[in-house]
Amino acid sequence: MASTQRAVNGFARASVARLFFQATRTQGLQCAQQRTFTSAVRAQVPRTWRRSTAMPISRLVLIRAESTAAAVDNALKTKVKAVKSKSRIVRFAARAFATLGFIVVIAGVVIVGFFIYDATTYNSLGADADIPVSELALNPRRGGPKNLPIAEYYLSDDDCEDSKDTKHKPKLVILGTGWASVALLKQLNAGDYHVTVISPENHFLFTPMLPSATVGTLELRSLVEPIRRIVMRVRGHFLKASAVDVEFSEKLVEVSSVGPTGEDQRFYVPYDKLVVGVGSQTNPHGVKGLENCHFLKNIADAGNIRNKIIKNLEIACLPTTSDSERRRLLSFVVSGGGPTGVEFAAELYDMLNEDLCKYYPRLLRNEISVHVIQSRGHILNTYDEALSKYAEARFAHDGLDIQTNARVKEVRPDKILFSQKDETGQIVTKELPHGFCLWSTGVAQTDFSQLLAKKLGDAQMNRHALETDTHLRLSGTPLGDVYCVGDCSTVQNNVSDHIMTFLRTLAWEKGKDPEEMKITFADWRGVAKRVKSRFPQAGDHLRRLDKLFEAYDKDKSGTLDFSELNELLKQIDSKLTSLPATAQRANQQGVYLGHKFNKLAHAAPGMAINDMADGDIDEAVYKAFEYHHMGSLAYIGNGAIFDINGYNFGGGLFAAYLWRGAYFAQSVSMRTRVLLAMDWGKRTLFGRDMMNY
Repeated sequence: MASTQRAVNGFARASVARLFFQATRTQGLQCAQQRTFTSAVRAQVPRTWRRSTAMPISRLVLIRAESTAAAVDNALKTKVKAVKSKSRIVRFAARAFATLGFIVVIAGVVIVGFFIYDATTYNSLGADADIPVSELALNPRRGGPKNLPIAEYYLSDDDCEDSKDTKHKPKLVILGTGWASVALLKQLNAGDYHVTVISPENHFLFTPMLPSATVGTLELRSLVEPIRRIVMRVRGHFLKASAVDVEFSEKLVEVSSVGPTGEDQRFYVPYDKLVVGVGSQTNPHGVKGLENCHFLKNIADAGNIRNKIIKNLEIACLPTTSDSERRRLLSFVVSGGGPTGVEFAAELYDMLNEDLCKYYPRLLRNEISVHVIQSRGHILNTYDEALSKYAEARFAHDGLDIQTNARVKEVRPDKILFSQKDETGQIVTKELPHGFCLWSTGVAQTDFSQLLAKKLGDAQMNRHALETDTHLRLSGTPLGDVYCVGDCSTVQNNVSDHIMTFLRTLAWEKGKDPEEMKITFADWRGVAKRVKSRFPQAGDHLRRLDKLFEAYDKDKSGTLDFSELNELLKQIDSKLTSLPATAQRANQQGVYLGHKFNKLAHAAPGMAINDMADGDIDEAVYKAFEYHHMGSLAYIGNGAIFDINGYNFGGGLFAAYLWRGAYFAQSVSMRTRVLLAMDWGKRTLFGRDMMNY
């Protein structure tokens, strides 16, 4: 009964409360004017509510209004946030679809444009037109010491008006299609010379990345550029043949080519200017058994190495191959720790480590060994010592065997013999079984270069390369006729001989005895200026002229006598080193000759008017050649090292990407750049092609 009464009272109070709040809503203004509720109303509400009703009604209405406004504001904010979130998603989706549509449209336009361009390439070029050909091109006259045909004109000399214009221009003959020759062709102004390129190879090879082609990282075609495409820019001609001799007095190059039935054909090619860029060959160092080795000088060598590696892997998988024979087949030896040998070893390791286990039994990976034999104390000995040690440490971490201070004595079909000092300092002979051996131990003169050196006699005293002056003119030949560039050449460092000859001539002109002539500091500055202009590479050794003068003025007389000056210049001679046989040096020499020949062609009309046929025209027209070393870099297996003008660093994949980027930028054409990018992408997506052909 009591609980029922409490429920009734509670219900009554709730009803009164509802009436109370309705009153506040309907009679708010009136109550606000009265400021309080009536006593009858207040008696029906709970005590706590009665206390609150004691305050003015205007404040209650204000509180109620504020709470209602806050609730509405919160609701509006929540709804606005939801709308904004929804609008962001809608905008993002709209932009994404718009971008996707734009990309699809652009891709469609590109594809349609490509097919339209492709359709224009299926046409015939002048097949029905009459083609004028010179009679001397069809039937060359004979002459020269051996009465051979002289190729003065070619079948394409009258193909177009541009070719006709260059027909009677000075004849520029270039031997070789290497870095120097291609750099020269790319710098020449079209139409200034009647250009003929002679080489047994009809392509330019990008040699720095040749090791990558031996293991399938890059395809062979990605490293070559057709030479005719480069020659056509200067309206030149290409002959697939080999130079065998030069008649300097008659300005004739004797050329050998293969005839229709395989016979040897000889003929002469006349020249006004001859550029010798025949390169070099691998240095055998007198080691026996090199017929059992592979070399890495051209694109055919890379293909042969790739086939040999895959062949060894396939034979090692046969069930009839014994354990010892399998280990021998999987032993790869690299003789030579220079950039080529190191990069090949790194590329080979990458292939064996990344792709071998995908296609071959895993046992092969455990039995494979890679060895590098180096005659010096470190591999990459031309680099900074810290970089050499870094490369050695990385190879040791990867499991590549490095044998330093070792000299190969003989290479046999199944093993290689080399000598090395043991812990006691005694020289012992060791042997390594091998299934593959790469010989990469420096360069030597080709047979053609040796023939030229022999013909030129005392003017060519270097046994490793043909000597030139600082204008790249071949020593011993008529001035301004024959130039030599690339690996087959070296620049003479005869500063003292040149300056002494100059001073003797100067003394005789003044009627003085050269041996008694004194050189003051002012005279020494003039001599140093002449040395710098004639021998730019000596500039680094002539920076502090005052200190040099003081150091060699032994009697402190303030002058240098003839013997003191001679000793100073010989000291500079000894500090000058031969230029490196690298693609970088060859490229700079080709660019230099291209600029010089352009200057000579531009100055030729003025010299003809003034009858200037003699003298040192090269020196009058253009400066001497100066080599600028841009740095060295090498790939060491998913990493690379850089030696750039004293700044040395090495690293992993990031450095390898920088290495790729540097050579990608140096590629000779857009075609090779596209092919390189495609090959790197193909390796990433599908791996290397583990097959031979």
